Amino acid sequence: MSTAETPRYVRLRVEVVLEIAGAQELSGAAVGRIENDEFMPEEERAHARSSVHEDSAEALAYLIEPFDLVRDVPGVDLVQASWTSEEVDYDPDAQEWELDEEDGDEEDDEESA
Repeated sequence: MSTAETPRYVRLRVEVVLEIAGAQELSGAAVGRIENDEFMPEEERAHARSSVHEDSAEALAYLIEPFDLVRDVPGVDLVQASWTSEEVDYDPDAQEWELDEEDGDEEDDEESA
């Protein structure tokens, strides 16, 4: 087997901050997904319905599917996925919320050389 045929594994990390502008629409969509999940046991379904009405982060967790990120990427098979969703205090001006800009830093370093 050549190097090109040897499987390689890549960990892709994505962080997204979302503003919930329509909590009722979000929870309604999550309830719809829960109701249409043919594999979810009924006792879990009742708990899930309650959770998505109380917590927007929980509603998002029912609607976001990591497989959708790579479904149409040629030559890629999703091996493992996990995700979390939590409410956070967001301040767009705080340094902790700045995006990693490693590529931009490298360009700045090259220009100053």
